[in-house]
Amino acid sequence: MPDQHSTLRAQRRADTQRTIQAHAVRLFTERGYDATTVTDVAEAAGVSPMTVYRHFPTKEDLVLADQNGRLVAERIAASSAAQPLVRRIGTALIDSAATLTDGGPGNDPTANERFLLARLRLMISTPALRARHLDNHYALQQAIVDALGGDTTDPDAVFHTRAAAGACLAALHTALVRWAEDDGRTALPDLIAKALAAAFGDDITAAGSRSTVCPPCGSASSPPLPAP
Repeated sequence: MPDQHSTLRAQRRADTQRTIQAHAVRLFTERGYDATTVTDVAEAAGVSPMTVYRHFPTKEDLVLADQNGRLVAERIAASSAAQPLVRRIGTALIDSAATLTDGGPGNDPTANERFLLARLRLMISTPALRARHLDNHYALQQAIVDALGGDTTDPDAVFHTRAAAGACLAALHTALVRWAEDDGRTALPDLIAKALAAAFGDDITAAGSRSTVCPPCGSASSPPLPAP
């Protein structure tokens, strides 16, 4: 059954990627990013350096690679096009953060959250990763624009979409930095919702509030962005 074999291969590939990245983040945290080589990561993960590079083309990718862009795009694509841009994007950012921090392997309910925190601290503290993180930011912005219908030929519509995505991602960045500084004491989806409310008004995330105007897109908002 070709489909079953393809699924199994994809699952094995995903498992290998997770294993390699988990060991990489652990070693980078324990020894320092610059002091840890790709060979060190390969040995810890029980694979060859070539296998590491096959899954992660650069050393930076060992930290920066994630599923957030795909998750956000999927949630935006599944949302109603009748909703304002900021609400669609903000809800997707909150929902994807909830998915990424929810649970973990085995019986450890906080494993995913701790892993994400460790990655985030590395991104903030390592100059080479901070520079590449900006590339990831632009890639996520483009994924959002594409999910919202980035193939439109209307330049004003594209401008509004990019503005809304950029504004929401600025709020996301603020929430991520605060989350890392607070050692994850506040749930990340809650911090993202608070950051969005600070940027666009309290009623963006308050249930039952009156209709507002979405600043980047200028459209009336109804109903408000749901809290996670």
